[in-house]
Amino acid sequence: MSDAKVILTRCEEYDNTKVAQELQRHFELLGGLQRFVKRGDSVLLKPNFIAPRSAHHATQTHPAVIIETAKLLKDFGAKPFVADSPAWSNVENCIKKLKLQEPLKKLNVPYKQLNRAKKCKIGDNTVGISSLALDADVIINLPKFKSHQQLVATFAVKNMFGTVCGKKKAIWHFRKGKEAEKFCHFLIDIFKYLNPALTIIDAVYVMDGGGPIRGRTRPLGYLISGTEPIAIETVCAKLINLKPEDVPIIETAKKIGFDCSDFEKIEVLGDGLPEQPCTDFELPKLIPIRFSLAHVCRSIAKQIVLLAKSGIGKNKNNR
Repeated sequence: MSDAKVILTRCEEYDNTKVAQELQRHFELLGGLQRFVKRGDSVLLKPNFIAPRSAHHATQTHPAVIIETAKLLKDFGAKPFVADSPAWSNVENCIKKLKLQEPLKKLNVPYKQLNRAKKCKIGDNTVGISSLALDADVIINLPKFKSHQQLVATFAVKNMFGTVCGKKKAIWHFRKGKEAEKFCHFLIDIFKYLNPALTIIDAVYVMDGGGPIRGRTRPLGYLISGTEPIAIETVCAKLINLKPEDVPIIETAKKIGFDCSDFEKIEVLGDGLPEQPCTDFELPKLIPIRFSLAHVCRSIAKQIVLLAKSGIGKNKNNR
């Protein structure tokens, strides 16, 4: 395999003009937008909409990253749409908290709930993946850089787990969560199956401590991108002084021979890694990956009520 390339550029604030400039720079360093999309392509922008929190919290992908990526795609002639299947609540509420309704409306970019599950054979498992994700011509992965109480930290790979519809994600935590390696292998299989053309990580402000929802919001000041997810994860770990082998997803990828986890074979372009990594990134106190059966049942019941009230199940907001 050729050496992997990861783009790392400084971006210290969510100023839309600055974010747009840096995103343009990323695409140029990666060979141009035309490398990833064609005019007329339907492009799923898959942010991290895990729970409805405002842009002041590093819980969700920041609106500036979503909007400026969508603008670049629209200007190119592609047809982007924003969609996810939040673990808590729904896309409508997540969009409202981020105040994204009007900016997306002005761009004529729809937002959708990733529903309409289609059974897919992924590895040794049959998984319900949203047909909206499967039907997109291209997927661009827009995760948030975060600590994670079950997986130490999440960067590129786990965000694609959001294409699993609704509370089926909780069921997979129960089924695969007894062993970290099995769960991470499952996450990697989903990523490989969906095969996003590109990952762009929002690491301008990140979450440390008790992530992925209730941690501390803190500055890190980067946008990070690439086509090879484990290479990206490895660079992200280095950025916060975390040994890649201590991140379960990276360690699992190394064991199964997926992608590039050898830092010496990764070319970091753009502004490059700083001379000194961030040394005060607070790691989480780890809890089990596996949800109890009672937890799964309660979670499913709550989501059914929520979706029924919001009309998501009837595609009210799938514009």
